[in-house]
Amino acid sequence: MNNTALTQNVQPTMTSREIAELTDKRHDNVKADIQKMLIELEKDVLMFQGIYFDSMNRKQTEYHLDRDLTDCLLTGYSAKARMAVIKRWRELEGYVATPSFQVPQSMAEALRLAADQAERIEQQQAAIEQARPSVEFVERYVSADSGNKGFRQVAKLLKANERDLRAFLADHKIMYRLGGEWMPYQNHIDAGRFVVKTGVAENEHAFNTAKFTPKGVNWLASLWNGQSTEVAA
Repeated sequence: MNNTALTQNVQPTMTSREIAELTDKRHDNVKADIQKMLIELEKDVLMFQGIYFDSMNRKQTEYHLDRDLTDCLLTGYSAKARMAVIKRWRELEGYVATPSFQVPQSMAEALRLAADQAERIEQQQAAIEQARPSVEFVERYVSADSGNKGFRQVAKLLKANERDLRAFLADHKIMYRLGGEWMPYQNHIDAGRFVVKTGVAENEHAFNTAKFTPKGVNWLASLWNGQSTEVAA
């Protein structure tokens, strides 16, 4: 088990895979917990995302959390799970306190070090490529229009199936059905991702209309593209 980023003068992180192993939870469930937490904290999910290759050489996603975010995640976990992770963090912090680089003592150690460095570079490049679709989308969107967008317009921009996108918004506590309308949760309105307008139609029927702001579209694009190609681990 060596999934933790440990670099001299850099804050250590723990991966979602290691957290899953320590807490006896499924990795996909831990990732879902992390996504929900980061959204509630209004953090960019992609900033914490990395990739790895599973036993079948399939590209999968994982998350890298610092000590504070790990502690926040574990508040809803059992005492036994929390203690397992706390003990691991003590090991990591003790390791980081010592020099992180040692001169190889043999040709085999030197070759192993070079291979590890090459693998890290490949992972970083792959992460950049994975984030590219959302970056390109934001650039196209900002250059095309700066106004608010309705749900169908956003689905078209994301090239997403409307039913799948509705399910995604509901699962991530972004929007919910109210009467015959889909409305955003208040925390996303407060964050400036939606505008909601109310009115009365000619038949005196009151209605609510929710639209994504440019900020909301860009935020959703990053979140959607970050998970749309993911295969459950």
